[in-house]
Amino acid sequence: MSEPRTVALVTLGCARNDVDSEELAGRLEAAGWTLVPDAADAAVAVVNTCGFVEQAKKDSIDTLLEAADVRDDAATATRAVVAVGCLAERYGQELAGSLPEADAVLGFDSYADLSGHLDAILHGERPASHVPRDRRRLLPLAPAARQRAEPGVPDVPELPADVAPASGPRVVRRRLDGGPWAPLKLASGCDRRCSFCAIPAFRGAFVSRRPSEVLAEARWLAGAGVRELFLVSENSTSYGKDLGDLRLLETLLPELAAVEGVARVRVSYLQPAELRPGLVEALTSTPGVAPYFDLSFQHSSPAVLRRMRRFGGTDDFLGLLETIRARRPEAGVRSNVIVGFPGETEADVAELERFLTAARLDVVGVFGFSPEDGTEAADLDGQVAPEAVAERVARVTALAEELMAQRAEDRVGEVVEVLVEGPADDADPGAGVVGRAAHQGPDVDGVTALPGVQAAPGTLVTARVAGSEGVDLVAEPLSAEPAGAAAGATGGTA
Repeated sequence: MSEPRTVALVTLGCARNDVDSEELAGRLEAAGWTLVPDAADAAVAVVNTCGFVEQAKKDSIDTLLEAADVRDDAATATRAVVAVGCLAERYGQELAGSLPEADAVLGFDSYADLSGHLDAILHGERPASHVPRDRRRLLPLAPAARQRAEPGVPDVPELPADVAPASGPRVVRRRLDGGPWAPLKLASGCDRRCSFCAIPAFRGAFVSRRPSEVLAEARWLAGAGVRELFLVSENSTSYGKDLGDLRLLETLLPELAAVEGVARVRVSYLQPAELRPGLVEALTSTPGVAPYFDLSFQHSSPAVLRRMRRFGGTDDFLGLLETIRARRPEAGVRSNVIVGFPGETEADVAELERFLTAARLDVVGVFGFSPEDGTEAADLDGQVAPEAVAERVARVTALAEELMAQRAEDRVGEVVEVLVEGPADDADPGAGVVGRAAHQGPDVDGVTALPGVQAAPGTLVTARVAGSEGVDLVAEPLSAEPAGAAAGATGGTA
């Protein structure tokens, strides 16, 4: 009797990983696998891991161990657990050796024939574990040299036969979530050399997707009922540089916003040092594009930023925010900061606090520095004691939470466009719905509640902010789209 070819994809980490999982789902479905939502009901549980920071790595390992426990339970259907994604790519054989509970550890280059690998595992084979390599070395150093040699046809590079792009081959995509927003990948990899970050080594050099490819996927997502496109990459401000046009994002945004069915386009992960005036203008003046700035500040002390191999400082960043808000006062701005970086002094922390107080950011994620394998910062002098890092994290987090609550309160009286995501309370239909305003990115930036409102997911509601609680808002509707305007399919394969 043949083994049932059922598979569940468990995704950890960022929205870029969500896209990777949906691409894997599309490839597996095309190869005849049946996708199921629960690992306990699948013959194979594929865990798409995150390998960014220590906590993410721990969460990935815990998830793999939980999946192995499910596999070992005779009452479940699970026969195998497979690790893919960033943690698997970054550590490969090392991860396999320390985690024998996983039946296979596969890197990005295995994605092209993941179906074949899963079939082999179900038949008792154990594929060779991935051998990590510095993916930055797989492509030319100069972005311009990554184009194809054919004149006038800029494209993603021709990779060696055994090498996949950093996210795996892009052939098909199958939505795993029928919600009204979806991530849309602009590019893979990163050319920056921040001293604390290992991502370029395992994600590779920066490679833009062709605009035609991005637009085609946007149209497919819109046809599947997606109302908000969330553009993701490791560095969206670099989009187009390897295609010979650094202003390509400015020209692509209006085309994406014009896709039938799309109500809003949002761009994530912008580098402050690369945020040119033309892109600021496009993000603040293009109809259908959210005035939303996901800015990777990381710190504001010039001394700390230079040790991070980054640019700018408090005054530069405040000047940038002033420029943005002069064009769109209601613009949303979020960022992450790292405290406890090697060499950071109390004066540096005070400078960061000065910046955060003046910046009035909507959302701030505060992270304590942890030395990452293979990064320059892991070996820098001036390492801050763990207890001091923890104290600084607590202190800056408390300040950030207070400032975020104040910023949300400042929005009371503001008119916002809320994209409905679902009911506020599944058990109480009269409780209204929740969604996100233009300044609120998916999952991490808070929500806007519309008490008493009945509207389908994907509906765009114009409302006035009546109150706030932390970063979350409560709003009263002024108008909504006509019935049926948000209708659309919720699944399918590209």
